[in-house]
Amino acid sequence: MESADADTFDEAYYQRYYFDRKTKVADPQHVQRLGAFVCAYLQYLRVPVRSVLDVGCGIGLWQGIVAQHFPQARYHGVELSDYLCARYGWARGSVVDYPATQRFDLVICQGVLPYLSPPDLKRALDNLGALSQGALYLEAVAREDYERDIIDEDLTDPRLFRHRAEVYRRGLSRHFVQMGGGLWLSRQAGVPVFALECAAE
Repeated sequence: MESADADTFDEAYYQRYYFDRKTKVADPQHVQRLGAFVCAYLQYLRVPVRSVLDVGCGIGLWQGIVAQHFPQARYHGVELSDYLCARYGWARGSVVDYPATQRFDLVICQGVLPYLSPPDLKRALDNLGALSQGALYLEAVAREDYERDIIDEDLTDPRLFRHRAEVYRRGLSRHFVQMGGGLWLSRQAGVPVFALECAAE
């Protein structure tokens, strides 16, 4: 199977997963709680956030969260979807090869990586390391989540790849330290953390 292409993410896709009240996957209260957690954790760790890259930003759910918690930060949304780029003005690009013309203090990648084939996933994980100089927030469902029956398959896109969690961890660990809750700290960040604050290596 090949990675999902731009045609996958058309108007009908966003109507189904984001705009229709009966079938949308994004709960506004959940997004607010998640954003508050991620931003508070970064503030606790003293990671300065002046620039944010939201790669696969969708309809821009994180834009308001960033503005609320880091009002001085520049938010940069990147999308593969031609429909969303035209509607919201996002930059056109893919997590697989979006060029690192600069490094960002916070990179957000939510719900994107399971759409990638194994070779593209490997490239994307390396590219996330090239894009981040501070922290990464990553959300991706793994095969174990399906095996543990915690995925609502009525709401989940059936086209997702079911990569093992270890594939994600192994690819990210070259560039990041896992901090829990989906947050990863760049090895270049220079932020001291206690041994028990991060996952064992």
